[in-house]
Amino acid sequence: MSLIESGKRTPTAAVLELLAAKLDCSLTYLINGVTAEQMQELELGLRYASLALNNGEVTEARRRYAELLEDGSLAGLISLRQEAEYGYALASEACGDLDGAISVLCRLREPGSDPLPPDRSIAVAIALSRCYRESGDLAAAVRVGEEAIIGPARPAWNDDLVELGATLLSAYELRNDMLRAEQFAAELLSAAEMLGTPRATVAACWNAAIVAERTGRITEALAFGERALAIQSENGAEPRNLARLRLAVAVLRFRASPAEAEACRDLFLRGERELTESSGSIADRARCAVELAKVEMALHNPDKAAGYARRANELAQERPRSVRADAHLVLGNALLSLGRTEEAAAELVAAEDLLSTSPVTRKTAEGWLTAATALERMEDGEASVAAYQQALACVGL
Repeated sequence: MSLIESGKRTPTAAVLELLAAKLDCSLTYLINGVTAEQMQELELGLRYASLALNNGEVTEARRRYAELLEDGSLAGLISLRQEAEYGYALASEACGDLDGAISVLCRLREPGSDPLPPDRSIAVAIALSRCYRESGDLAAAVRVGEEAIIGPARPAWNDDLVELGATLLSAYELRNDMLRAEQFAAELLSAAEMLGTPRATVAACWNAAIVAERTGRITEALAFGERALAIQSENGAEPRNLARLRLAVAVLRFRASPAEAEACRDLFLRGERELTESSGSIADRARCAVELAKVEMALHNPDKAAGYARRANELAQERPRSVRADAHLVLGNALLSLGRTEEAAAELVAAEDLLSTSPVTRKTAEGWLTAATALERMEDGEASVAAYQQALACVGL
């Protein structure tokens, strides 16, 4: 007994059963410090929290996970505690608290903390890289992805790693590292073809579509996107990912053929509904509202466009800055079309303030270009020229 108590000997299953009988307690209590009834309650609590998250009740999910983590019973239950912390991070991300999510995910990966199972480790890396990307810290997003995928002990490709690779690829694209993005997109497609699984194929095609669109191959991009959406729809995908992919394909379709604006609006509305009913983040919903505003502008409905743009701003609040800048730009253009020039000018100023403090990316360049054309319509030549110069500077010209 003294050797067991001092950690110098690990009792066998038979010894544990004997001790539990002598102590008149359950084996579960002896091993974990909780009774079988408490264990059942904790597992049920985790299921309810996960169900709330998947159904889009993100605030409720976050509250439930927080309550579980505050319960001292989880302290010795490593697997369940890690599940609760991971779930709390995802719920925080969905609520728009990226800093909170990053803090929890980093704590799960800290040296000296309880080691994560391989699949959980990759899932945490995917979420952390994505949160860094959404917060604008592209260097950190790339670092997290490359640490897991690229290195001396590079693991063999599997579905989890392809999905992490897809997250890394999006960070390459956002920071305008297109040479690396094209090379890595080809590598991911090859890995997905080798694995032949729906999950790997969807992840690789989805992000290959983004890279193809960025390099001017819009028809190829749309083909990749539609293939990914078809596979995702047929294989009972996670609702949030299906909604996000549907939105991405709608964006590609709208860019490829603006004349199909009405059909694209239907896709965006369906994606919006799916995001609301799933664990879609506030950032996802804000992006959807921005795209709906753009479609309404194309359909010559500036009033509706202004409504969606305002909704996007309300959802995005402080983050992500690129979405807020986009919303201000669309709202400015909508107000300009309605003849409300002073209000439009205020929205453009707000957009420029956000763009001037945003990372230098292709997305920022597009924002400056939109601002420049709007200012030109307002016959503010000096401000328009300055915005064009900012757009050029963002792409190294």
